[in-house]
Amino acid sequence: MPGSTRIRLIEPADAAAIAAHRARDAEAFRPWEPARPADFFTSQGQAERIDGLLAGYRAGTVWPGVVLADGQVVGQVTVGGILAQPHLRRGSVGYWIGSVAQNHGHAGRAVGLLLRVMADELGLHRAEASTNLENLPSQRVLRRNGFHPYGVAHAAILLDGRWRDGLLWERILGD
Repeated sequence: MPGSTRIRLIEPADAAAIAAHRARDAEAFRPWEPARPADFFTSQGQAERIDGLLAGYRAGTVWPGVVLADGQVVGQVTVGGILAQPHLRRGSVGYWIGSVAQNHGHAGRAVGLLLRVMADELGLHRAEASTNLENLPSQRVLRRNGFHPYGVAHAAILLDGRWRDGLLWERILGD
């Protein structure tokens, strides 16, 4: 699925496409993500999740987007934990690309576009991210987008039944 990559704000109509990716790729994402309830992998579960994300968007705490390749939803990008105070302007970057669209540069381009949203639309100063220590592909995406590792969060997330360390990343926007 090579070609153009765009991002846009998530919409309720994206639920079925996201559910299809998440159901197909559940096993592939299992090492990198927390356990999910069964309804997470359904259109209805994603519709409810999108409603919550859009409520967070309206409250100014999250910017939830989808990744489009040639007009088709192939993944998601999100800025979470947005702090937009005069002295503290940051957000945490998250992303995934469905297996059918991986290895075509979509993740790297989508994160680059998301960084522009963070700086230009949201007025944020700092981007943060976290990866599993073993998630080298995700680390490459962050490095290519100017992120630098700055620490390890020990036993930070429960993945696949074990507490795992997370590698912490940062990028000052505008650099």
